[in-house]
Amino acid sequence: MSKRVDIAIIGSGVAGISAALNAKIRKKSFLLFGSEELSNKIVKASQINNYLGLPAVSGTDMIQHMKDHMKSMEVEVTEDKITTIYNMGEYYSLMSKDNFYEATAVILATGVNFGKPLKGEEEFLGSGVGYCATCDAPLYRDKVVTIIAYNKHEENEANFMASVASKVYYVPMYKEEVEVEEGIEVVRDTPVEIVGDDVVKKLICKEREIETDGVFLLRDSTPPAQLVPGLKLDGNHVEVDRLMKTNLPGCFAAGDIVGIPYQYIKAAGEGNIAALSAVAYIDNKKKEEK
Repeated sequence: MSKRVDIAIIGSGVAGISAALNAKIRKKSFLLFGSEELSNKIVKASQINNYLGLPAVSGTDMIQHMKDHMKSMEVEVTEDKITTIYNMGEYYSLMSKDNFYEATAVILATGVNFGKPLKGEEEFLGSGVGYCATCDAPLYRDKVVTIIAYNKHEENEANFMASVASKVYYVPMYKEEVEVEEGIEVVRDTPVEIVGDDVVKKLICKEREIETDGVFLLRDSTPPAQLVPGLKLDGNHVEVDRLMKTNLPGCFAAGDIVGIPYQYIKAAGEGNIAALSAVAYIDNKKKEEK
């Protein structure tokens, strides 16, 4: 049985860290899921000019300030990718590749998925389309798999899949040099459509077609509707009120995932509000149980 924490925070960007710091101040148990690097988006920012108290700060310097703040308050990141969150009524069950967790409240701070889904992506979800290659690897033993990756760190998932599948195609959507295991075929092309009958059969790109048994889209964040079944959306964003409450009791959201403007200072404020709302929700539940 997994130990239940008060709050599970998904995402280690500004909103998620702000939420974690405030959960710590309010003496709630929590897990902050994300990356030790915190945020690739921030690291790539050459200069940030509107973050109060840090004028003209570079992304790398801002990350260091955040890490220093976290260290001073003993806030750590759990590097485990949460793939699905289920509302169990009295608590939430969070699933990753190898583990599951329980939390009374959840704060979603995973950023936003820019652009529309790939044509055929939603149609074949669960029938050859997935978002976590290592999670579903056993289903593709001795089969052909195509991985569309939006960040260099996803190369590890391709390497793992190559130890299981008969063939792996790797389609990088980033400009950095690709460093994957020998035998993985790197395809520098633009995906257009996923096609098949009852299951995936082919990935169509601009320059070529790839016959494949499965397609994994490894974006910075899992689409909210797939991450939390039953979550109400407003376009690509999670619908929330001014207290960062979603339509699911005990589930809150903050940062880019809830809409424009995509600004770090806004995300920090919303993370703060989400944490305070989660704390209030937990305290009210404890009073009701007495």
